[in-house]
Amino acid sequence: MKKFLIILFFISINNIAFAGMSNSDKSKAWECSGIYMANYFLPSGEQFEYSMKEKSMASVKVMKAYALETGVPEKEWDDGVNKAVDKYYGSKYDKAKTDACHSFIESTIPNGAERVKKVIQTLY
Repeated sequence: MKKFLIILFFISINNIAFAGMSNSDKSKAWECSGIYMANYFLPSGEQFEYSMKEKSMASVKVMKAYALETGVPEKEWDDGVNKAVDKYYGSKYDKAKTDACHSFIESTIPNGAERVKKVIQTLY
């Protein structure tokens, strides 16, 4: 009985740790993915530093990896991102929205800022 309780305890802890992204977090992550992709494909003439394009692409990759780690099915994730990209593609750079997305990653994804920096280093 004691072994059973110990196993049950560890399973419970594991399920709590990997409970998944809330619907609110998924929606925000999808919106941010759309904003980041729009940033990456800004039309010529927009003021946007190249390093921010790298950060945008890295952030999209980190959010997808986190979503998959927390149990979001890849097809569901990709469908949500595609809708957000369709919504934001071709829009102008919005610093406030982009900064809000940076804050979202840092506050929602464990070691989010560090993960983004690590991916930036592997892009090229």
